[in-house]
Amino acid sequence: MQTRRAYLKNLAALAASPLLAQTAEELFRRNIGSPDQFNKAFPPHKVIGDIYYVGSESLASFLFVTPEGNILLNSCFEATVPVIRGSVEKLGFKFSDTKILLGSHAHGDHMEGDALVKELTGARVMAMEQDVPALMKIRPGGKPHPIDQTLHDGDEVKLGSTTLVAHLTPGHTRGCTTWSTKAEENGKTYDVVVIGSMGVNPGFVLVNNKDVPDIADEYKRGFKVLKSLACDVPLGSHPAMYNMQAKYAKLGKGPNPFIDPEGYKHEVDVEEHAFQEVLAQQKKAASA
Repeated sequence: MQTRRAYLKNLAALAASPLLAQTAEELFRRNIGSPDQFNKAFPPHKVIGDIYYVGSESLASFLFVTPEGNILLNSCFEATVPVIRGSVEKLGFKFSDTKILLGSHAHGDHMEGDALVKELTGARVMAMEQDVPALMKIRPGGKPHPIDQTLHDGDEVKLGSTTLVAHLTPGHTRGCTTWSTKAEENGKTYDVVVIGSMGVNPGFVLVNNKDVPDIADEYKRGFKVLKSLACDVPLGSHPAMYNMQAKYAKLGKGPNPFIDPEGYKHEVDVEEHAFQEVLAQQKKAASA
């Protein structure tokens, strides 16, 4: 069992890896932020429609509010759960109204808190099939990881008037999940996409990977899926993936800054370029 301290220590060690091209390393550092940002509350706010941000400065968590209860996407670290709960309550909602808990991918900084959220709310925990083996290894304090329903590519999660569609975008993890939904604002309907992650973290092996021989092809499949999705409002498992802080500063000063279709395309392009750069680098090293 890997403790949170060990996880953070490994992140710091991996960040120095020479395997990663500079652009990919920069993306990793941009996304993960600093340890003091993991559990530092960011002002909770409405993104669009009935979608709210309730995460920390560097770990994204979203609340989808419906008349039948709410859906929470990403519990983050177990230590982040009180931050998320506080943000939900600051917005005037009850944490106990969380009926469904979803996740982006099976890494501790996104789904370690699942057991605690379930304990506090009784929410049904759902996860992509390919991520289940990895999730079973995330056991903070020895607690078993709860999974009430296994999801598959294209499955719809419905609650009240909200429907979230699960898209398998593998690579970062085997079951990395990008979520899409619709949101209404000022009489218009917008396509919202929460990118699971397509980052190539330091230490990721894309060539001759014994555990996942086809990992490079899985990444390519993930990018193909992302490019096929219509997106007006890009979101992500880390707020830096959609430039949250800068957009938040513009709230109430004009059009909704989170409506940013070009930003979505740019993020996908940047992540794919970093992947291709690392893949080429590792192929060259392997052939040598």
